[in-house]
Amino acid sequence: MNKASVLAAALLLLFGVPTVGQTNLPKMTVVSVGDGDTLRFRNQQGQLVTIRLGCVDAPELKQNPWGQQSKTRLQQVLPVDQSVQVRQIERDKYKRLVAEVFVNNRSVNLAMVQEGQYESLSAVSQRMRSHQTTIAPS
Repeated sequence: MNKASVLAAALLLLFGVPTVGQTNLPKMTVVSVGDGDTLRFRNQQGQLVTIRLGCVDAPELKQNPWGQQSKTRLQQVLPVDQSVQVRQIERDKYKRLVAEVFVNNRSVNLAMVQEGQYESLSAVSQRMRSHQTTIAPS
């Protein structure tokens, strides 16, 4: 992901967060966690979708012990069969959907940054620590 797309995604997370009532964000179900920032979901049509959490970067699994800790924490936050809402940001070079994931109207991306599980990808996303990114109930 280039710097411009990272900046745009961070700005969307901070200032352009739509409400569920405005956009009817698609619902998906967690199938598995690959690492600290990549998951597999099943969409409402039953298709498997790989999602990379946007605007954040988790340690790689080979970066012990942090990579495994980040994956384990994401598995706790997003267990298998957890229902989520997804706001697409873009597609990456691996054709994964890059997105913000919400549980109970709270941004998982933001929560993991606030917990210190992730590094932010830009100076703008550092502000995520002090802003609440939520979506209004429908």
